[in-house]
Amino acid sequence: MAFFRPERAEGAEAPLAQSGVHAGFPSPSDDFIERRLDLGRALVPHPEATFFARVEGDSMKDECIEDGDLLVVDKSVEAADGDLTVSYLDGEFTLKRIRLSEGKIRLVPANPRYEMIEVTPENDFSVWGVVTFVVKKIGR
Repeated sequence: MAFFRPERAEGAEAPLAQSGVHAGFPSPSDDFIERRLDLGRALVPHPEATFFARVEGDSMKDECIEDGDLLVVDKSVEAADGDLTVSYLDGEFTLKRIRLSEGKIRLVPANPRYEMIEVTPENDFSVWGVVTFVVKKIGR
């Protein structure tokens, strides 16, 4: 997994439609744009604790997180049960959903080809950060 620090560029705002994008029929009143959105500020509320990481592999494919997708990882967020995390396990980084119950930590993939990992005291383990956004290219 490759990690990158975010940079905030001046003038990186983009137009924002006044209402959300409807998945049904479009609203004729939404033909104008009223506000602007700074994606840097929206995706990176804690710049000193946030990193981007590029997904490598297919262990989370059933959650539509695929090889090459870009993760926004916030190290200032404390992991809770069910969070998508980048964890450090025995010398490697791994992207998994964390399950915390009965005093146990489990790292759960979203691909039946991979097994759930139960973290034991013998493992060198830490939650490196919580994934707050996934940026995915879906077109050209």
